[in-house]
Amino acid sequence: MRELITLAAVTLGLFAGHAFAANADCEKQADEKKLAGAARTSFLKKCENDAAAAPSAACVAQADEKKLAGAARNSFVKKCTADEKKAKK
Repeated sequence: MRELITLAAVTLGLFAGHAFAANADCEKQADEKKLAGAARTSFLKKCENDAAAAPSAACVAQADEKKLAGAARNSFVKKCTADEKKAKK
């Protein structure tokens, strides 16, 4: 039971860390572009949505292990990433 709780805590930490990293990257890009006000808000929203829509590195690695290519790879990565996002909620 203890191992399960530890695993859950680590997993949640990784997901939170990824979300924070994406936000920090977007903030850095907005700063570099010297955006302010509504333009900054719009840029950050789009940047964070794009980061959230990016395929999961774990799913890409699984597709590589299975030696998937083309449409099969794209379908697998898309479904895997969607399943991971559902599991986070």
